[in-house]
Amino acid sequence: MANQVDPRIFALCEKVTAKRPRTVIDHLIEHGSITTEDLQATYGYDHPPRAVGDVRDQGIPIERYSVISTRTGRKIAAYRFGNPDKIIRGRIGGRKAFSKRLKSSLIERYGAKDAFTGEECHPRFLQIDHRVPYRVAGETTFDESRPEDYMLLDASSQRAKSWSCEQCDNWRGNRDIDACRSCFWASPEHYTHIAGKDARRVAIEWQGDEIEVYDRLRERAENEGSQISAYIKRLLRIAVGME
Repeated sequence: MANQVDPRIFALCEKVTAKRPRTVIDHLIEHGSITTEDLQATYGYDHPPRAVGDVRDQGIPIERYSVISTRTGRKIAAYRFGNPDKIIRGRIGGRKAFSKRLKSSLIERYGAKDAFTGEECHPRFLQIDHRVPYRVAGETTFDESRPEDYMLLDASSQRAKSWSCEQCDNWRGNRDIDACRSCFWASPEHYTHIAGKDARRVAIEWQGDEIEVYDRLRERAENEGSQISAYIKRLLRIAVGME
Protein backbone atom coordinates (compact mmCIF):
# COMPACT_ATOMS: atom_id res chain seq x y z
CA MET A 1 0.00 0.00 0.00
CA ALA A 2 2.95 2.36 0.63
CA ASN A 3 3.50 2.77 -3.11
CA GLN A 4 -0.05 4.17 -3.40
CA VAL A 5 0.58 6.95 -0.87
CA ASP A 6 1.53 10.25 -2.44
CA PRO A 7 5.32 10.61 -2.09
CA ARG A 8 4.95 14.05 -0.51
CA ILE A 9 2.77 12.63 2.27
CA PHE A 10 4.91 9.51 2.59
CA ALA A 11 8.03 11.65 3.07
CA LEU A 12 6.37 13.48 5.97
CA CYS A 13 5.07 10.25 7.48
CA GLU A 14 8.59 8.84 7.66
CA LYS A 15 9.60 11.72 9.93
CA VAL A 16 6.91 11.07 12.57
CA THR A 17 8.18 9.17 15.60
CA ALA A 18 5.61 9.80 18.36
CA LYS A 19 3.76 6.57 19.19
CA ARG A 20 0.10 7.52 18.73
CA PRO A 21 0.36 9.31 15.36
CA ARG A 22 2.89 6.71 14.23
CA THR A 23 0.34 3.96 14.97
CA VAL A 24 -2.33 5.69 12.89
CA ILE A 25 0.10 6.41 10.06
CA ASP A 26 1.37 2.82 9.88
CA HIS A 27 -2.20 1.53 9.68
CA LEU A 28 -3.07 4.03 6.94
CA ILE A 29 0.02 3.12 4.92
CA GLU A 30 -0.77 -0.58 5.17
CA HIS A 31 -4.54 -0.52 4.78
CA GLY A 32 -5.36 2.82 3.16
CA SER A 33 -7.91 3.82 5.79
CA ILE A 34 -8.68 3.50 9.48
CA THR A 35 -12.02 3.60 11.33
CA THR A 36 -13.03 4.65 14.80
CA GLU A 37 -13.61 0.96 15.53
CA ASP A 38 -10.03 0.14 14.48
CA LEU A 39 -8.71 2.83 16.78
CA GLN A 40 -10.79 1.65 19.71
CA ALA A 41 -10.83 -2.13 19.34
CA THR A 42 -7.42 -2.75 17.79
CA TYR A 43 -5.34 -0.01 19.36
CA GLY A 44 -7.27 0.84 22.52
CA TYR A 45 -7.74 4.56 21.90
CA ASP A 46 -10.87 5.70 23.73
CA HIS A 47 -10.99 9.01 21.84
CA PRO A 48 -10.32 8.12 18.19
CA PRO A 49 -10.57 11.69 16.80
CA ARG A 50 -7.76 12.74 19.11
CA ALA A 51 -5.49 10.00 17.74
CA VAL A 52 -6.27 11.13 14.19
CA GLY A 53 -5.78 14.71 15.33
CA ASP A 54 -2.25 13.86 16.35
CA VAL A 55 -1.51 13.03 12.72
CA ARG A 56 -3.08 16.28 11.53
CA ASP A 57 -0.99 18.12 14.11
CA GLN A 58 2.06 16.92 12.21
CA GLY A 59 0.83 18.84 9.17
CA ILE A 60 -0.32 15.68 7.36
CA PRO A 61 -3.75 16.09 5.68
CA ILE A 62 -6.36 13.58 6.79
CA GLU A 63 -9.91 13.43 5.44
CA ARG A 64 -12.92 11.98 7.20
CA TYR A 65 -15.73 10.04 5.58
CA SER A 66 -18.42 7.56 6.65
CA VAL A 67 -18.57 3.79 6.29
CA ILE A 68 -20.96 1.11 7.52
CA SER A 69 -19.67 -0.90 10.46
CA THR A 70 -19.43 -4.64 9.79
CA ARG A 71 -20.11 -5.17 13.50
CA THR A 72 -23.11 -2.97 14.15
CA GLY A 73 -24.42 -2.06 10.71
CA ARG A 74 -24.30 1.61 11.68
CA LYS A 75 -22.43 4.49 10.11
CA ILE A 76 -19.03 5.15 11.66
CA ALA A 77 -16.21 7.55 10.87
CA ALA A 78 -13.28 6.47 8.74
CA TYR A 79 -10.11 8.35 7.84
CA ARG A 80 -7.58 8.34 5.01
CA PHE A 81 -4.76 10.54 3.77
CA GLY A 82 -6.04 13.75 2.22
CA ASN A 83 -4.97 16.04 -0.58
CA PRO A 84 -1.16 16.48 -0.48
CA ASP A 85 -1.65 20.09 -1.59
CA LYS A 86 -3.07 20.68 1.90
CA ILE A 87 0.15 19.69 3.68
CA ILE A 88 1.01 22.24 6.36
CA ARG A 89 4.74 22.77 6.54
CA GLY A 90 6.70 23.19 9.74
CA ARG A 91 4.53 20.94 11.92
CA ILE A 92 6.59 17.73 12.11
CA GLY A 93 7.22 17.02 15.75
CA GLY A 94 3.68 18.00 16.68
CA ARG A 95 2.77 19.76 19.86
CA LYS A 96 5.51 20.63 22.31
CA ALA A 97 5.15 19.84 26.00
CA PHE A 98 4.37 22.86 28.14
CA SER A 99 6.82 23.75 30.88
CA LYS A 100 5.98 23.89 34.58
CA ARG A 101 7.18 27.48 34.50
CA LEU A 102 4.47 28.40 31.99
CA LYS A 103 1.75 26.91 34.17
CA SER A 104 3.06 28.81 37.17
CA SER A 105 3.09 32.06 35.21
CA LEU A 106 -0.50 31.47 34.03
CA ILE A 107 -1.70 30.80 37.57
CA GLU A 108 0.07 33.94 38.74
CA ARG A 109 -1.56 35.93 35.92
CA TYR A 110 -5.10 34.50 35.98
CA GLY A 111 -5.36 32.61 39.25
CA ALA A 112 -6.02 28.89 39.57
CA LYS A 113 -9.30 29.20 37.65
CA ASP A 114 -10.97 27.69 34.64
CA ALA A 115 -10.98 30.37 31.92
CA PHE A 116 -14.58 29.68 30.88
CA THR A 117 -16.40 29.11 34.15
CA GLY A 118 -14.21 31.28 36.38
CA GLU A 119 -14.38 28.55 39.00
CA GLU A 120 -11.32 27.97 41.15
CA CYS A 121 -9.63 24.58 40.75
CA HIS A 122 -6.69 22.83 42.29
CA PRO A 123 -3.77 23.53 39.92
CA ARG A 124 -3.32 19.83 39.15
CA PHE A 125 -6.80 19.76 37.58
CA LEU A 126 -6.02 22.65 35.25
CA GLN A 127 -4.52 22.09 31.80
CA ILE A 128 -2.73 24.58 29.58
CA ASP A 129 -4.38 25.21 26.24
CA HIS A 130 -3.51 27.45 23.29
CA ARG A 131 -6.06 30.24 22.97
CA VAL A 132 -5.89 29.86 19.19
CA PRO A 133 -5.98 26.11 18.49
CA TYR A 134 -2.73 24.46 17.53
CA ARG A 135 -4.44 23.03 14.44
CA VAL A 136 -5.07 26.57 13.18
CA ALA A 137 -1.83 28.34 14.02
CA GLY A 138 0.77 25.70 14.81
CA GLU A 139 3.48 26.07 17.41
CA THR A 140 5.38 28.83 15.65
CA THR A 141 2.77 31.42 16.63
CA PHE A 142 3.29 30.81 20.34
CA ASP A 143 6.01 31.74 22.76
CA GLU A 144 6.00 30.77 26.43
CA SER A 145 7.23 34.25 27.28
CA ARG A 146 3.77 35.44 26.11
CA PRO A 147 1.33 33.93 28.64
CA GLU A 148 -1.52 35.88 27.01
CA ASP A 149 -1.41 33.32 24.17
CA TYR A 150 -2.48 30.53 26.57
CA MET A 151 -5.33 29.76 28.94
CA LEU A 152 -6.06 27.38 31.83
CA LEU A 153 -8.95 24.92 31.49
CA ASP A 154 -10.28 21.99 33.44
CA ALA A 155 -10.84 18.75 31.57
CA SER A 156 -14.54 19.32 30.85
CA SER A 157 -13.94 22.80 29.46
CA GLN A 158 -11.11 21.55 27.30
CA ARG A 159 -13.35 18.82 25.86
CA ALA A 160 -16.11 21.35 25.18
CA LYS A 161 -13.68 23.69 23.42
CA SER A 162 -12.19 20.86 21.34
CA TRP A 163 -15.61 19.65 20.20
CA SER A 164 -16.82 23.14 19.27
CA CYS A 165 -13.62 24.03 17.42
CA GLU A 166 -13.73 20.80 15.43
CA GLN A 167 -17.20 21.75 14.14
CA CYS A 168 -16.10 25.26 13.12
CA ASP A 169 -15.71 26.13 9.42
CA ASN A 170 -12.62 28.18 10.19
CA TRP A 171 -10.96 25.14 11.80
CA ARG A 172 -11.84 22.98 8.81
CA GLY A 173 -11.00 25.47 6.09
CA ASN A 174 -9.61 29.00 6.24
CA ARG A 175 -7.62 28.72 9.48
CA ASP A 176 -7.89 32.49 9.98
CA ILE A 177 -6.00 33.23 13.20
CA ASP A 178 -7.78 36.56 13.76
CA ALA A 179 -11.16 34.85 13.48
CA CYS A 180 -10.07 32.45 16.20
CA ARG A 181 -8.80 35.22 18.44
CA SER A 182 -12.20 36.94 18.37
CA CYS A 183 -14.01 33.70 19.32
CA PHE A 184 -15.35 32.87 22.77
CA TRP A 185 -13.23 29.72 22.86
CA ALA A 186 -10.05 31.81 22.57
CA SER A 187 -11.07 34.99 24.35
CA PRO A 188 -14.00 34.44 26.72
CA GLU A 189 -13.27 37.86 28.25
CA HIS A 190 -13.89 39.72 24.96
CA TYR A 191 -15.39 37.96 21.95
CA THR A 192 -17.69 38.62 18.99
CA HIS A 193 -18.79 35.08 18.05
CA ILE A 194 -18.74 31.44 19.13
CA ALA A 195 -17.20 29.15 16.51
CA GLY A 196 -18.34 31.53 13.77
CA LYS A 197 -21.90 31.92 15.04
CA ASP A 198 -23.46 35.10 16.41
CA ALA A 199 -23.92 33.86 19.97
CA ARG A 200 -23.04 34.62 23.58
CA ARG A 201 -22.37 32.19 26.40
CA VAL A 202 -22.29 32.24 30.20
CA ALA A 203 -21.20 29.21 32.23
CA ILE A 204 -22.67 29.08 35.73
CA GLU A 205 -21.83 26.56 38.42
CA TRP A 206 -23.54 26.33 41.79
CA GLN A 207 -21.49 25.17 44.78
CA GLY A 208 -22.03 24.69 48.49
CA ASP A 209 -24.90 26.80 49.83
CA GLU A 210 -25.68 27.96 46.27
CA ILE A 211 -26.98 24.52 45.34
CA GLU A 212 -30.25 25.24 47.17
CA VAL A 213 -30.85 28.14 44.76
CA TYR A 214 -30.25 25.87 41.79
CA ASP A 215 -32.62 23.22 43.18
CA ARG A 216 -35.38 25.80 43.61
CA LEU A 217 -34.87 27.10 40.08
CA ARG A 218 -34.98 23.59 38.69
CA GLU A 219 -38.16 22.78 40.62
CA ARG A 220 -39.90 25.92 39.36
CA ALA A 221 -38.78 25.24 35.80
CA GLU A 222 -40.13 21.67 35.98
CA ASN A 223 -43.44 22.94 37.37
CA GLU A 224 -43.75 25.18 34.31
CA GLY A 225 -42.70 22.40 31.96
CA SER A 226 -39.58 24.30 30.98
CA GLN A 227 -35.88 23.55 30.76
CA ILE A 228 -33.95 25.24 33.55
CA SER A 229 -31.79 27.18 31.06
CA ALA A 230 -34.87 28.60 29.33
CA TYR A 231 -36.41 29.43 32.72
CA ILE A 232 -33.29 31.33 33.83
CA LYS A 233 -33.20 33.24 30.54
CA ARG A 234 -36.82 34.31 31.05
CA LEU A 235 -36.06 35.51 34.58
CA LEU A 236 -33.17 37.56 33.23
CA ARG A 237 -35.35 39.09 30.51
CA ILE A 238 -37.80 40.15 33.22
CA ALA A 239 -34.96 41.54 35.33
CA VAL A 240 -33.68 43.78 32.51
CA GLY A 241 -37.18 44.92 31.54
CA MET A 242 -37.46 43.00 28.26
CA GLU A 243 -40.51 40.97 29.26
